[in-house]
Amino acid sequence: MRTIAVVIEYDGTDFEGFQVQRGKRTVQAELCRAVEKITKERVPVIGASRTDSGAHATGQVIHFRTTCAIPVERVPAALNSVLPRDIAARWAWEADESFHARYSARSRVYRYTVLNQPVRSALVERYAYRVSQPLDVQAMREAAGYLVGKHDFAAFACEVTRYRNTVREVYSAQLRACPPLVWLRIEANGFLQGMVRMIMGTLIEVGLGKRSTDSMLRLLETSTRERAGYSVPAHGLCLVRVNYDRSTIRSNDEQAGKGQ
Repeated sequence: MRTIAVVIEYDGTDFEGFQVQRGKRTVQAELCRAVEKITKERVPVIGASRTDSGAHATGQVIHFRTTCAIPVERVPAALNSVLPRDIAARWAWEADESFHARYSARSRVYRYTVLNQPVRSALVERYAYRVSQPLDVQAMREAAGYLVGKHDFAAFACEVTRYRNTVREVYSAQLRACPPLVWLRIEANGFLQGMVRMIMGTLIEVGLGKRSTDSMLRLLETSTRERAGYSVPAHGLCLVRVNYDRSTIRSNDEQAGKGQ
């Protein structure tokens, strides 16, 4: 039995999220069908992150176990020959048998994109949320700095009661701007449902002068959802990378390791 890991890219616009849902089009369901076609085996396909409905990915990681003898370097092309146009396999590697796309992940990196201009865009707004009023990016950058470290992120989560523990560790939270685009790039050991979207909504309110930069710190201290900002739409969100320890990846797969 082999463990095949694949880095996946998808446009989430026409999907009801990553995870399989009865009667709905999802990324995981399409991947399961594609894997079955190329391996002739019906096997589970596991993803590193359950992205929201409408969210995108350039660095989602999946794994599946198979007895199929297809060379690992041919797996992306084989998958792409049967996948729909809004999903693509980027590269693959043969992982250690203990590898698990979700539970072996050391961290995940998300990017949220804002289009900061008064007029709409026919192209960019498919992948970015437009804010028409000017944003104070420096103030947003200062507020994002409070996110780094281990905190209780209950103020930035949907359905808090579903979690035993809402503490997560954010390794970096960077605001970058190249007008008219503004990006939040955030890396953490894990994310609560809706966490990045609510953080971005709060940062936008900081950028619009509706709240102070240190209000982010107070939200982390009080963990009160009602005091946080609004949840921005999913179409500006993208999973860009999933990081793993090298010990979970076979050492002869250097290309896969560099890709991570």
